[in-house]
Amino acid sequence: MAILQQIIDRRLSGKNKSIGNRERFLRRYKGQIQEAVRRAVSGRNIRELEQGEDVTLPRHDVSEPVFGHARGGDREYVHPGNQEYLKGDRIKRPEGGGGGGSGSGEASDSGEGEDDFVFRLTREEFMRVFFDDLALPHLIRTQIADVPEWKSHRAGFTSDGSPNNLHVVRSMRGALARRIALGGEPRKELKRLEAHLEQLKQHPQAAQALIQNEIRETEERIEELRRTMRHVPYIDPIDLRYRNRVKTPVPSAKAVMFCLMDVSGSMDEARKDMAKRFFMLLYMFLTRHYEKIDLVFLRHHTQAQEVTEEEFFHATETGGTVVSSALVLMDEIIKARYPSGEWNVYGAQASDGDNWHQDSGRCRELLVDNILPVVRYYAYVQVAETEQNLWQEYQQLEGVQPNFAMRKVSDAQDIYPVFRDLFKKEGVTS
Repeated sequence: MAILQQIIDRRLSGKNKSIGNRERFLRRYKGQIQEAVRRAVSGRNIRELEQGEDVTLPRHDVSEPVFGHARGGDREYVHPGNQEYLKGDRIKRPEGGGGGGSGSGEASDSGEGEDDFVFRLTREEFMRVFFDDLALPHLIRTQIADVPEWKSHRAGFTSDGSPNNLHVVRSMRGALARRIALGGEPRKELKRLEAHLEQLKQHPQAAQALIQNEIRETEERIEELRRTMRHVPYIDPIDLRYRNRVKTPVPSAKAVMFCLMDVSGSMDEARKDMAKRFFMLLYMFLTRHYEKIDLVFLRHHTQAQEVTEEEFFHATETGGTVVSSALVLMDEIIKARYPSGEWNVYGAQASDGDNWHQDSGRCRELLVDNILPVVRYYAYVQVAETEQNLWQEYQQLEGVQPNFAMRKVSDAQDIYPVFRDLFKKEGVTS
C-alpha cells in the first residue's frame, strides 16, 4: 500500500517569515514579476542594477477564492420611506451609468477600496529573476577537471553508518528473517513435545509414576524451549542496515569567456560607457551563474594586451584602431592555456566598427579560420548605429556560422534587450 508523504518547509528567513511560502509565491506570479523586473532595469544605471525592487501586482491577480454563507431563498423586505411602490411592481433600471464612475480603479462612494498588492524583491531574488532565462549557448561537459565535481550514487546497503541513513524497512526485514531462522528448530521441537505431552496425559495409565515422571520432564523441556524462544531479541545490532552511497567524479563544464573591447580614439566616452555597461552586465551574469569560469579581459587600439578586471573597466589608455590585434592575442591565449577539447571557449567583442580598412578583412578571416572553429559562441556588439567596414565584413558571417551573432547598440537603454537576445537559453523565443 502506498504511503503518502508530505514535507513541510519550516525554515524561516531573517524576519521570521516562511522561506517556502515566499518561494511558492514567486513561482506562482513568475510572469508578472519578470515583466516588472524588465521594466525596472530599463530605467536603471548599471551600477544600480543589483538593487532590489518593489513589485506591484493588481489586486485581482492575488485574490484567493473563499467560501462563504450566503442568504438563499426568497425574501421579502419592507424598506422604510417607501411611498411609491407596492408589492408586485416592476421597477425600471436607472438610465445612464447608474451613477457609476468612469475610472478604472476600485473606488466607491462609501470611501472603501483596496490598493494593489506591493512587495519587495531582495537583491538576490531580483538578479535571479533577471538572469533566469539566460545561459551560455552550447555549453557541454568536458573531461574531469583537476578538482573534479563529485556526485553521490547508491551502492546498496552496509552494516555501518549514521542514523540519518538508517533504512528501517530493510533493517526490520533482516530482524524478522533472523528471528524466523533462529526460532525454526525450537518451534518444531516445541510442537512435537506438546503433541507428545497431550498423548501422555490421555494415556490410560497416566496415573502411574513412570508416566508422571515423563510428563514432568516433557513439561520442563517445553518451558525451557519457550524460554529460549523468548530470549531471541526482537532486533539486534547485526540487523541494522544503512544506505550506502559512493561518490564518483563527473565531468565538469570548464568555461572561459574572452572580453574584447575597443578603446581606440574613435570610441568616444559615450561609446566606451556603453561597451563597459555591456561587459559589466556580462560579468555579473557569468559570476552569478557559473562558479567555475575564467574571464580573460583584452583591450586593444593599435595593439592588444591582456589586462586585469580593474584596468579593463577603468583604464583610460587610447590610440589608433587595429582590431585584428585582439583576435590574434585571443587565438594565442586559447592555444597556450585553453585547449578547445577541455574548455568551453566563448568570446564577446564590443567596438564602434571603425577600423583600418585593410584590417577588417583580416578580422573576418581570423574569425573563420582560427576563432570560430574552437569557440562555442562568439557575440559581436557594435556600439554605433552607422554600419562601417568591420560590420560589413562581420555581416558576411551572420547566418553562415551558427555560433556567431552580432547586434547593434546605439543607446544605453538598448543594452539590456540586446544582451538578453544574445544570451537567451536555447529554445527560448522571447
